[in-house]
Amino acid sequence: MKNIAIAISLLILIPTAVLANNNELETYITNFDYDARIEMKVNSEKLLDLLEEGKAVLVDIRYKEEQEAWGPSFGLKIPLNELPGRLEELPKDKIIVTACPHKDRAIIAMTYLRSKGIKARYLTDGLIGLAENLRGDSAMYFLLNMSAE
Repeated sequence: MKNIAIAISLLILIPTAVLANNNELETYITNFDYDARIEMKVNSEKLLDLLEEGKAVLVDIRYKEEQEAWGPSFGLKIPLNELPGRLEELPKDKIIVTACPHKDRAIIAMTYLRSKGIKARYLTDGLIGLAENLRGDSAMYFLLNMSAE
């Protein structure tokens, strides 16, 4: 709840002129309902299924230093502050799942991508939750399925 409040606060701080030209964000917010609230989220268990099925791409939006220190070896590494300049790297035919250790920056990235008309979700349990789901046999099974594609 606190993270959503942070994301909404940041949106309020964006200059009005920028938002006035952003019809997609306005449309998304105007049409926001319970279904949209569910659809914007994905947990790490479902993400792993989507990745194995080739339906999604994970985007690690942490700072470069964080990415270098630790993180998943799969997915794209695009820091949040570089996202606007690197949109062309995102596949158009997959769900983009944004992730950071918890979810605050991931929510901002997801909102930004949706404002650009990109199908995006954020990882509700963050990279820390993803790491919890990629231990032992689960990690081996996931990597075997990913390499089979």
